[in-house]
Amino acid sequence: MVGASGLAREATAVAVLLHQDGPLDIVDDNPAVWGTLHGLTPVIGSVDLVTQLVDHGVLLTLGKGRHRRRVAVRLGMLGMDASRYRSMIHPRVVLPGSCHIGVGSIALDGVVLTADVEVGDHVVLMPQVTLTHGCTVHDYATICAGASLGGDVEVGEAAYIGMNASIREGVHIGAGATVGMGAVVLHDVPAGETWAGVPARPIRTGVLT
Repeated sequence: MVGASGLAREATAVAVLLHQDGPLDIVDDNPAVWGTLHGLTPVIGSVDLVTQLVDHGVLLTLGKGRHRRRVAVRLGMLGMDASRYRSMIHPRVVLPGSCHIGVGSIALDGVVLTADVEVGDHVVLMPQVTLTHGCTVHDYATICAGASLGGDVEVGEAAYIGMNASIREGVHIGAGATVGMGAVVLHDVPAGETWAGVPARPIRTGVLT
C-alpha cells in the first residue's frame, strides 16, 4: 500500500476479511514513519521501494485523488508496470453484473452499485456510498461515507464528494471539484470549484492541480 493514511487502515481491515495471502506492507515518503507500525502494518520505506518489490501488488491508499494521480504518474515514470495495481473490494459491496469497478479502486463496507454503474481506476468509495443506475465515476475520484448519487450522475476525475452529500440525478461534478459534507447538489458543479450547503452553492473557485 502506498501511503500511511487512514485509508490504508481501512484497506488493511478489508485485506484481513478477504484472507489475503502474502505480506502486507506500506510505503510512505515521510521518513518519520519508516520502521514503525501503521495500525498492524509495517511501514518499510519510501514510495520508490515499490519498483524493487516486484512480487507485491500495489494499492494507492492516499486519501486525495490528486495525490493518488501524482503518485501513479511518478511510479509510471519509474517504470512500474501498471498491471501490478490491485483493487480492494469489501465482501459486503453490492456489485451487480452490469456494474464495473476499475483497477486500483477501493470500495468499502456497504457500498451499493445498483445498475449500469461505471467506476474508473484508483477511485475510493468509502462506507455506505450509493451509486444508482447509470452513474459514472472517473479515475481518482473520492466519494466519502454515506454519499448518495441519483441516476446518471457523472463525477469527474479526482473530484471529491464529502460525507453524506446527496447529488440529484443527471448532475455533472467537474474534474477536481469538491462537494462539501451534507451538501444537496441540484445543479452541475464546474471543474475545480467547491460547493457546499443545502442547496449547494459555490463557495470557492480555484485552479486544478
